[in-house]
Amino acid sequence: MTTGRSTQGIVVILFVVLFSIPASAGKYSGYSAVDMEIVSDQRGRLHDFTVRSERRNVERSYVIAKYDERYRIRVSNRSNRRIGVVVAVDGRNIISGKKSRLKSNERMYLLGPFETQEFGGWRTGRNRTNRFYFTGMEDSYAADWGDYTAMGVVALSVFQERQQQVNRPNHKRRHKKNSGRSKNMGRGFGTGFGEQHWSPSRDVHFVAEKRALSKKFIKYEYRSTLCRKGIISCRPNHRQNRFWNENNRNDGYAPSPSWHFELRF
Repeated sequence: MTTGRSTQGIVVILFVVLFSIPASAGKYSGYSAVDMEIVSDQRGRLHDFTVRSERRNVERSYVIAKYDERYRIRVSNRSNRRIGVVVAVDGRNIISGKKSRLKSNERMYLLGPFETQEFGGWRTGRNRTNRFYFTGMEDSYAADWGDYTAMGVVALSVFQERQQQVNRPNHKRRHKKNSGRSKNMGRGFGTGFGEQHWSPSRDVHFVAEKRALSKKFIKYEYRSTLCRKGIISCRPNHRQNRFWNENNRNDGYAPSPSWHFELRF
C-alpha cells in the first residue's frame, strides 16, 4: 500500500474485522487501556509471565507455546476512544506481511471504544486469513522471507487517532504464500502460515498520531526454556521414584566401557 504524509499526521488504511467479540474483564495494564493476550485453540488464554521493561509504556512477557498449536491474538480496547493497532508476528505485519517496525505508517486494525477483537492469522484478502500456528523457525512465515530478526515475538503498537482529517490515499498490498510446511523444529519457535480461514473485514479511514501510545511484546517459548531462564519456577518431576534413581544406574561403582561410551555420545 502507499501512504500519504502531511503536517497533520499520517494517513493509513485500517481494517475492521466485522466479527468482533464483546469486551470482557481481564488483566488491565496500569498505564495503557489496551491489552493483548495469546489465545490457544486448545488451551484457551495462555498465562503470561511479565518481565521487567526498561522503557516506559512498554510491556514484555512470556507465554508457553506448544508445537503445531493454532492460536489467536486477542486485543482489547478499554478506552472510550477508537484506536489503531499495528500487530506483528515474528517481525512481520499480520495484514501486509511486510517487515514491521511498529510505525504509524503501517497497515493497522481499528478497534472501537471498549471493543475486543481476535486476529487468528495472516490476512491474505479482504475476507480471508491463513491461521497462525506455533512451529519451528524454518517452517515459519518470516523464514519464508529470509527474516529471522524478531522470531518468536508477538508485538503490538497502539496509536491514538488525530482529529484532523486529510485525503485518503490509494493503497495496494502484496502477499507471498509459504511454499509448504516441514517438521523441522529449527532453533526455536516461529509462526507458520496455516489453513485458510473466513474472516470478513472492511477498510476504514483513520489518521494516526505519529508516536505510539504504548507497545507490548509477548515472547512465546518452550516450557523448558522458561524453566532454564528462571521465568517460571519448575518443580522436580514428582513421578520419579526417590528410592529408585534411574540416573544412578551403577550404584556408584565403576561403569563398564560400553556404558562409558553411552555417556560420552
